[in-house]
Amino acid sequence: LGVKVAKMSGRGLGATGGTKDKLEAIPGYRTEIGIDEFIENVKKIGISLIGQTLNLAPADKKLYALRDTISCTANIPLISSSIMSKKIAAGANKIVLDVTCGSGAFMKTVGEARELSKTMIDIGKLANKETVCIITNMDQPLGTMVGNILEVIEAIEALKGNMQDDVKNVVLELGAYILKLDGKGDNIQDNKEKIEQVISNGDAYKKFLQLVENQGGDISYIENTEKFTKAKYKMPVE
Repeated sequence: LGVKVAKMSGRGLGATGGTKDKLEAIPGYRTEIGIDEFIENVKKIGISLIGQTLNLAPADKKLYALRDTISCTANIPLISSSIMSKKIAAGANKIVLDVTCGSGAFMKTVGEARELSKTMIDIGKLANKETVCIITNMDQPLGTMVGNILEVIEAIEALKGNMQDDVKNVVLELGAYILKLDGKGDNIQDNKEKIEQVISNGDAYKKFLQLVENQGGDISYIENTEKFTKAKYKMPVE
């Protein structure tokens, strides 16, 4: 769809798994790369997903770990500064954020989620970065999988069009606003249809393969998810 995505993510905090942890579940995928390579990746294929580095948001990497250690994961000033420091350092001019609230999120109420959203939007204004926050429900996990490898597999299936309704709703909402901020269309419903189209025609899945391969990941695991190491025991939870 022509939107360039430069995203920096952290490791898990508390009970939540970090995007960086999930990406590293893909054999060979490199989350720690230099800023020059990061920028070149975005220019080359339109996307790069990394973790904090010594050159990009180095202080956040230490504060992030400290928050987890001293149980300050739900502190709004620390959350907002951590998130926005990574987004600003990554160089994005337009930022769309998924702010979760509910029993499974750091923000337990809609009021807390709105306060966090406002704080991050204000930080964005100070840095001259247009920021939109979408508040979503996290009273229960999205999808049906829990665990880094299982969630990666579920994401791969989603990109192939096999998507749970709750996941689909969040993906389309966030994606529609990303397209709007990037000037690809003002109508949210039309934007959602554009996203559904690139999922159904396989373009979204192909872009993910390109991302993984470009950052050293073994795409054979994406093409055949049976190759991922699975836990010896597993059971469905009703």
